Amino acid sequence: MSAATEYRYNRLSWPEMNDALASQKLVMLPTGSTEQHGPHLPLDVDVFLCESVCLEVGRRIPDKVLVLPPISYGLNLHHIDFPGTIHIEPETFIAFCLDITKSVAYHGFKKILLVNGHGSNQPLIDLIARKTVLATESLCFATGYFQFLLEEFEKVRESEIIAHADEFETSLYLHLAGDRVQMDRAVADDDRRGKFVSSDSTAEYPVRFNDVWGRWTKTGIHGDPTKATEEKGRRIFEAAVQGLVELVDELRAWPIEERVDMHRQPVQSQIRW
Repeated sequence: MSAATEYRYNRLSWPEMNDALASQKLVMLPTGSTEQHGPHLPLDVDVFLCESVCLEVGRRIPDKVLVLPPISYGLNLHHIDFPGTIHIEPETFIAFCLDITKSVAYHGFKKILLVNGHGSNQPLIDLIARKTVLATESLCFATGYFQFLLEEFEKVRESEIIAHADEFETSLYLHLAGDRVQMDRAVADDDRRGKFVSSDSTAEYPVRFNDVWGRWTKTGIHGDPTKATEEKGRRIFEAAVQGLVELVDELRAWPIEERVDMHRQPVQSQIRW
């Protein structure tokens, strides 16, 4: 085994990790959830799709990245009325992931990328990335893998809503593990909509709000998974992977400038936040 060819963080021994550090691989942390995704999809949708994309990035550019084991749990209390959902408090999630990024930075990795697969984690990973930068000498970035496939999805999209257990997620799962998808149980469902807000406010609404799902849906679906196909999943998977491959190159080349303190008088450097 060689640090130049192994892209899975936990598969390296500690001497091999020294080699990975010497080449300054970018470290990726996939984050997802364990939550209901309608009657047709397993509970692992968010973490399985996100990790699958990240691992494929690693397979294509193993000399540039290391992929950490994923975070399989997230902020999910709004789904708790559906059996099986696991919820992690946001403060716990932030603290746990921050300990991971700080450990990675401690060893000497300078570039870290959080890749999210669960919508409710997005503001949390943004904070984790910021806190990592402020607490370490490394740079930490945050994104969602879905950001890189939306343009391609628009070319094949047949449904109105991109939200949850929908055409997009179901297509990806059909491509990656179609034997686990029960398409005969897939149905279309929608949330309650107003002018400025909806029960599961998606990007087009200016007001952010997420109601408890047991109040407005009996299926746990937001969107139309009946329009999903394996071919759509193949196309958007490729778009997500290729976009992240390009992002890795940009982030590895991103400069870490020397920090300059603009104070004219001594500061109280012992203060810690």
